[in-house]
Amino acid sequence: MAKQNLAEQFVDILARAGVKRLYGVVGDSLNPVVDAIRRNSAIDWIHVRHEETAAFAAGAEAQVTGSLAACAGSCGPGNLHLINGLYDAHRSMAPVLALASHIPSGEIGLGYFQETHPELLFQECSHYNEMISNPEQMPRLLQTAIQHAIGRGGVSVVSMPGDVASKPAPEKSVEHALVTARPTVRPGDDEIDKLCRMVDKAKRVTLFCGSGTAGAHAEVMEFAERIKSPVGHALRGKEWIQYDNPYDVGMSGLLGYGAAYEATHECDLLILLGTDFPYNAFLPDDVKIVQVDVRPEHLGRRSKLDLAVWGDVRETLRCLTPRVKPKSDRTFLDRMLKKHANALEGVVKAYTRKVEKHVPIHPEYVASVLDEMADDDAVFTVDTGMNNVWAARYLTPNGKRRVIGSFSHGSMANALPQAIGAQFTDLNRQVVAMAGDGGFSMLMGDFLTLVQYDLPVKVVLFNNSSLGMVELEMLVAGLPSYGTTNKNPDFAAIARAAGAYGVRVEKPKQLQGALKDAFKHKGPALVDVVTDPSALSIPPKISADMVTGFALSASKIVLDGGVGRMLQMARSNLRNVPRP
Repeated sequence: MAKQNLAEQFVDILARAGVKRLYGVVGDSLNPVVDAIRRNSAIDWIHVRHEETAAFAAGAEAQVTGSLAACAGSCGPGNLHLINGLYDAHRSMAPVLALASHIPSGEIGLGYFQETHPELLFQECSHYNEMISNPEQMPRLLQTAIQHAIGRGGVSVVSMPGDVASKPAPEKSVEHALVTARPTVRPGDDEIDKLCRMVDKAKRVTLFCGSGTAGAHAEVMEFAERIKSPVGHALRGKEWIQYDNPYDVGMSGLLGYGAAYEATHECDLLILLGTDFPYNAFLPDDVKIVQVDVRPEHLGRRSKLDLAVWGDVRETLRCLTPRVKPKSDRTFLDRMLKKHANALEGVVKAYTRKVEKHVPIHPEYVASVLDEMADDDAVFTVDTGMNNVWAARYLTPNGKRRVIGSFSHGSMANALPQAIGAQFTDLNRQVVAMAGDGGFSMLMGDFLTLVQYDLPVKVVLFNNSSLGMVELEMLVAGLPSYGTTNKNPDFAAIARAAGAYGVRVEKPKQLQGALKDAFKHKGPALVDVVTDPSALSIPPKISADMVTGFALSASKIVLDGGVGRMLQMARSNLRNVPRP
């Protein structure tokens, strides 16, 4: 039996860690690893058209499965292209292993062709970043990298020169059991007791939830019922906490709606559950604040805390809820529920009724119809920008759907490549990319990846021929929009030319039929919807400076958008409010 080389050992260890595929673009320094994958039936090479797509796809796969995913780039420019997608995966706490292959080991430091220094370049977007320069480092270095990615939630980068990858693997290398799942973290009794006393003392408690509440829906609802607390959420907490939630008061932040802002400011105790909410301007500074987070470095970096609790949200609430005294006074909760319903009442139908003659099409209407027609367990990938607004306000979570975007890193062009990674995890699950024309055109080459692998991703393109969110930022700053207009082609025609299903929608009455046909199509499909570039959105609370900015702008803008089916839920919750 032929002796393994280092590349073969590398691939074997990835497969043993549960990696099913490696996304990347082939290249000389990467060739030994790609060849090892060719001869290994446990793992597939996924050939994308741009390495940034590879990193985004791996990050999305990791978020959908909760397991390790992997990507690779060849030396120099190849692995440099990974960096934006790796930043996104790292900030999303997605366990990703990235291989940055390197120039010949004897040339490092001598200004060789395509020379870079991966161990420096990827330092900020990884928990672990080391180079294999000697076969004796294997397999321990790779195993350590894997355990950092899984255990800490984020990216590990391993760089390896191509000539080193071709060398024989050590004969007596030691392979140990790999960590493939993260443990739960329980706070100490002292912290639970302190939190319990604060909750018991407070008359008005609000819960504000982020992505750290994943898997803790039942525990949050039980706790909210026990203490009669309104429950708001950040964007990344929406899919985990909004559904089946009789205490829902909406979302706070730049894309917010409803009464979440009021609930967080009018309480006397605010409990932040699993959220690293970045917009501290939307957080109060005159109420007591407790933060519960599994990552201690998140505690207190957004607001001044009266108590920091290091722990998993689900385990923390399991310990806390039985200890707190039940509250019977619903006055604060019911007042916030009424505010929430009233806030939604006036805007929910603004752009989803009587739209049959409005051309260009309101993007709110597109998102509303998409929400109704998509599968109950669909995975939505959402481009940064105005598509974040439409997803936040119109996609209805139900505990089975997933919504993935560049919500922490805020990168353009994420929806299409993330859809690739999401679709590879289950070819029978509906995956919908809510793409903007700016983001889609930035990495449009990887639409060909959908065609190459016959991935049944449905791209719904919100085509307003502009960078809408950037225009809004300019308006807020009192600046005229400049450099934000896109001269776009017929994207549906491009899709058809590439061998996919493509249809262009310019009138509202065409939309439902176009989406129905695209969803029925077995392969990749693109629905190019021409939308209104004037449809913009602002936060539920705006400052005087923002108002001044809008006043200085001569552009016509839309201040309020709808919020999909959330009004129906808010009305249902009001039925539980006792009548005087």
